[in-house]
Amino acid sequence: MTWTRVDVPVATRAPTGETAAYLSSGPDALLVDPAARTDGLDRAVAERSVGHVAVTHHHPDHVGAVARYADETDATVWARRGRADAFEAATGIRPDRTFADGTTIPAADGVTVLDLPGHAPEHVGFVTESGVVSGDVAVAEGSVVVGAPEGDLRAYLTSLRRLYVRNPPQLLPGHGPTVDDPRATCQRLIGHRLRRERRVREAVATGARTADEVLDAAYEKDLDGVRDLARATVVAHLEKLAVEDAIAWDGRRARPSAEAGG
Repeated sequence: MTWTRVDVPVATRAPTGETAAYLSSGPDALLVDPAARTDGLDRAVAERSVGHVAVTHHHPDHVGAVARYADETDATVWARRGRADAFEAATGIRPDRTFADGTTIPAADGVTVLDLPGHAPEHVGFVTESGVVSGDVAVAEGSVVVGAPEGDLRAYLTSLRRLYVRNPPQLLPGHGPTVDDPRATCQRLIGHRLRRERRVREAVATGARTADEVLDAAYEKDLDGVRDLARATVVAHLEKLAVEDAIAWDGRRARPSAEAGG
């Protein structure tokens, strides 16, 4: 099975200004992440017999046209099990069926669901022999925002490690070019997150207490236009370190764990 990619211009914080929608080959095709309705996506849908619609996660730049394409194609709409209400709130349509890790969506020869949480709690990928439609878990260049309150860095690192072990032929991301070396990319992204974590921990050790103080100490680059995303990522790091008893964090102030008796 192969995938057809259609880049859809949409309001997004991603630097590309686009979200990639994907259509599987064969009968009863699966449409993934229809972010908005465009002429190009209309043509691609018209060339296929679309039988299923799903999303990698519920962020607005991935779900904007789910209801419209589902209605026009009379496709089966899928959502992550336990997240049907959130899916309906995000897309405006109630899912017909739900999936979990390992579920096979009966599109052509079958597409297998792979849990990849972290960037969002419901984040999944869609696996075929040609690769994984991977949403926002990985990018070929730069890094992925994993921001509080819904971002979970422990889960995100686990998802990257799952992909590293699986080592698919390629990753088909929501933003940016195809990832042709998934292992190297996963390794790079894991390294980036662990380096940022060390900077956050060092910031707390040297006296930073609020999220903004940690942010200023942990980042050297210009954050103009993305400070809110970087701050949310710092909070996610603080939450991870607190769960691991590496620091103390009460949601407002951070302290070295030794000060909290840890």
